[in-house]
Amino acid sequence: MRQTPLSGVFGVENAGHSWEALQQAVDRVVAIIQSDPNNDRTDRIITRWLKRHLQRLGAEVHLDQLNSLVEDRDMLAENLENLVKKERFEGMLAGRQEGEHMKAEQIARNLIAMGLLTDAQIATASGLSDNEVKVLREEQKH
Repeated sequence: MRQTPLSGVFGVENAGHSWEALQQAVDRVVAIIQSDPNNDRTDRIITRWLKRHLQRLGAEVHLDQLNSLVEDRDMLAENLENLVKKERFEGMLAGRQEGEHMKAEQIARNLIAMGLLTDAQIATASGLSDNEVKVLREEQKH
């Protein structure tokens, strides 16, 4: 199958499942552009489209300076790599927060099982809200 700029665009659109896949698709598009006889014009058109596409995906990359996929591929790759690192960091933080919340719930369950403290005291000790403690207490009754 012959690789055309349009097939490259479809490759980028279908690579939305990860930023790494998107970078690979962009690399393929750059190779297609470089082999195109009208590569300057094709580069400008696809670069404009890619900037809009990345904005629609919610990518927080610095696109103002991106004028040519062929010339600025390394800059785009660096921005996408930074975006991947940021997303991984945010995922790690979210996981940590979820783990801390689960630990607080376990502490509250243990304190409820002891039967010595009020919901307000358990909330203070565990860091959960009064309502969360109330829900946990109801769960333990069943």
